[in-house]
Amino acid sequence: MAGNSKVLGLIFASMHDSSVRDMTEHRTMGSIMYGGRYRLIDFPLSNMVNSGFYEVGVITKSNYGSLLDHVGNGREWDLSRKKGGLHLLPPFSQTGGSHEGIYRGRLEALNNVWSFLEHSKAEYVVMSDCDFVTTIDFRPVIEHHIATKADITTVYGKYICNEENTTQSALNVLEMDNDGRINNVLVNPLLSGECNISLDMFVMSRAFLSKLVKEAASQGKHSLVADCLQAKTREYNFMGYEHKGYFTRIDSNKSYFESNLALLNTEVRNKLFLPDAPIYTKIGDNGPARYGLEASVKNSLIADGCIIEGTVENCVIFRGVKVEKGSVVKNCVLQQGTKVGKDCSLNYVITDKNVEVSDDHVVNGSESYPLYVKKNAKL
Repeated sequence: MAGNSKVLGLIFASMHDSSVRDMTEHRTMGSIMYGGRYRLIDFPLSNMVNSGFYEVGVITKSNYGSLLDHVGNGREWDLSRKKGGLHLLPPFSQTGGSHEGIYRGRLEALNNVWSFLEHSKAEYVVMSDCDFVTTIDFRPVIEHHIATKADITTVYGKYICNEENTTQSALNVLEMDNDGRINNVLVNPLLSGECNISLDMFVMSRAFLSKLVKEAASQGKHSLVADCLQAKTREYNFMGYEHKGYFTRIDSNKSYFESNLALLNTEVRNKLFLPDAPIYTKIGDNGPARYGLEASVKNSLIADGCIIEGTVENCVIFRGVKVEKGSVVKNCVLQQGTKVGKDCSLNYVITDKNVEVSDDHVVNGSESYPLYVKKNAKL
């Protein structure tokens, strides 16, 4: 297997921003808050560190201020190093097809930052997006890639497809033979039942990636899936690697809401947060959560720095949230800094950062359509 120093990790922090436009208006998808104290980028970044990667590049697009603030120099992930370490790669356009660095696909994005990859001594490259929340060890994936002499290995998982989840955003379904070789890639197919879906994680040699990127640039191509995996299945050896662990996909406000509330299930938490593969994040300088004498909390995740004086049920509450006396908050995801005044009622609501709900307000969504309240809004 390849040594740790021979593997470069690349994370695309903005590849699926359009799937959750409300939450990515002022941030990248990788910066979206998750699970009370994390950001979506924490998962691929921690997976790479736990797999022994000591050099990771994060490719951004726009609105990456909060991402820079969160990952910093990579200290929380042990990536603050003189050699290797964490590299933030803001958009920089070298191609006529891009406009101010707003790339159209992975290959075009890689061409824009190719000078970074050229200076890397890595033999293999592992790429991941931020739309799947999961815990995975990439070392056996690389071993499988080498053993099968694959040109590209795509990590996939078993997923129940239906009309709703195959039409919201790009879902790539893999068709494979009995040996695991990919014969076709279907984008948003009208299928029902169990499918093999790409988890937007790819392994290949740096030399092969260089070839793909240079060819794409010369031909005006930009998409790894459409212009390579779909178009060249007969020309190259594309293999699939099944990830059998827990994963969840963030591709809409509803899936974000459901994915957060799924963490209230102990079994889900135990599958996602493994003792030997911790998920690292930026440490907050907050005191412990405080509960008033009349507070009532049931089946909820409450982060540090919260003040709970009312009733909270079936909720994920992020750092620094305050729920005042007489308020009832049920089935909600309240992001950092949300303030709920006295005698309010919230049900099936997602609040973005620093939302203020004044006294006596009633704010209701529904289970099938949770109400999203944008950042810094005052109700």
